Amino acid sequence: MGIVNLTPDSFSDGGQHAAPAAALAHARRLLDEGADLLDLGAESTRPGAVPVGDEEEWRRLEPVLRELVSWKVPLSVDTYHPRTMRAALEMGADVVNDVWALRRPGALEAVAASPAAGACLMHMQGEPSTMQQAPHYDDVAAEVTGFLGQRVQALRQAGVALERLCVDPGFGFGKTREHNLQLARRLGQLRGLGCALLVGVSRKSMLAATSGQAPRERVAASLGAALACVAAGAQVLRVHDVAATRDAVRTFEAMRA
Repeated sequence: MGIVNLTPDSFSDGGQHAAPAAALAHARRLLDEGADLLDLGAESTRPGAVPVGDEEEWRRLEPVLRELVSWKVPLSVDTYHPRTMRAALEMGADVVNDVWALRRPGALEAVAASPAAGACLMHMQGEPSTMQQAPHYDDVAAEVTGFLGQRVQALRQAGVALERLCVDPGFGFGKTREHNLQLARRLGQLRGLGCALLVGVSRKSMLAATSGQAPRERVAASLGAALACVAAGAQVLRVHDVAATRDAVRTFEAMRA
């Protein structure tokens, strides 16, 4: 899953692809590098991010999504706003990727009303503006697994088939570095939920303690983390560096086989 940030305040690229033309050029580059699907985000959810309304989010998203739909490639929209979900699905997006796991009023209904749509349900303790201030867990892996299991069940009760869902443990979303490491070591528990497992560790600050690098310089650390997640059962990798990740995963899987 190649990341296309349409925000002026992304932690990883700082608005480099915020303009539609730049976003589309980046999308083409990710596809050429071998991305299987693109994830479009028009509101930053990095720690401390200031929320934007759904009108501004759609203003940023609409021209890029409209063009990408005509490319006939799988598209995911990273949003927690129900209005954006409905508009994006009506335009032709394939997946809703929600850091709130469809808990906001109307979000679950937006996905349930689109029988062909997929959904990614992510765990987050708190909300982006405050989530890293004092995260606490008694057992982070058990709590994340329990929460995501409840959300999967809520979607199934709303008529959403299990094969339409994937879960994301939410590395870095209301978690300390130690929480992230504990969660990574027990990542395989999430496979017991019966749906696909997506992880996003690319360039995140959790890697800085071991790499000591700025976000754009964390490619090697991101690859190491991605391979650890693949070994634990991750099936979808949400990444900035598609070509490097594909090469690393293909080599890892060939040697492991």
